[in-house]
Amino acid sequence: QVQLVESGGDLVQAGESLRLSCRASGVIISMNAPGWYRQAPGNQRELVARISSGGSTDYADSVKGRFTISRNNARNTVYLQMNSLKPEDTAVYYCNAGIRSGPPNYRYNDYWGQGTQVTVSS
Repeated sequence: QVQLVESGGDLVQAGESLRLSCRASGVIISMNAPGWYRQAPGNQRELVARISSGGSTDYADSVKGRFTISRNNARNTVYLQMNSLKPEDTAVYYCNAGIRSGPPNYRYNDYWGQGTQVTVSS
């Protein structure tokens, strides 16, 4: 059974850094355009960053220059390096990816992780 598991969320002070990890478990054939989203209380879930199979990246304007998304295909893992954190970055961060699982079904589904809390104090 395929799952996305995030880790790395924490309580930090403004200006500090965190690195989030998202690992896909199960029998994975391919992971398509994994990305990070976040949702703060009272707000809609928003895209933070996404990375394609070829390595091209896309970022929300609010995080450009501060956050970096990367992936390790051999480990089916996606990372989000967050530098110069601000209180407005406080949110639950979710990992998302389209994944084709292995035998016996070879299904393609969209998966979400359970979320990891990032809190930035001023």
